[in-house]
Amino acid sequence: GAALTGAAAQLVVPVPGSPVPVTGQTFAALLVGASLGAGRGFLSLALYTLVGMAGMPWFAGGAGSATFGYVLGMLLAATVVGALARRGGDRGLLRTAGTMALGSLIIYAVGVPYLALAADLSFGKALAVGMVPFLIGDALKAALAMGALPAAWKLAGRRG
Repeated sequence: GAALTGAAAQLVVPVPGSPVPVTGQTFAALLVGASLGAGRGFLSLALYTLVGMAGMPWFAGGAGSATFGYVLGMLLAATVVGALARRGGDRGLLRTAGTMALGSLIIYAVGVPYLALAADLSFGKALAVGMVPFLIGDALKAALAMGALPAAWKLAGRRG
């Protein structure tokens, strides 16, 4: 899970006017949580976070940047998505979509206020540069994670 998230973090597309780039991290965090469950999902993203803080260059802007709140949000999101998946939140299209949407919301709920504080932005400005430009892309990444879930279950040794 940590390696997948780290590899996905290397897919970076800068967004003009925003300190937050589009990356594959959110896709990986949602997929890791849903496929590994809360405990293993948390441990995977915690390992990813700690290795990044130790110097592995897989965070956008580094561990001390204004975007680090999104990394913390992914840790929480993987845990919640994993817990919901283990309770049937990954069964059926609508339930899985809802679980992935909640995971994305959690990432924003942690990342946007962190961005506002770290970059000295108003909350409205942080929403404008740290969430709004990413909504469509994050919906697409959540859909991709949903599509990849059966293969991830196989790799994790879990039945779908």
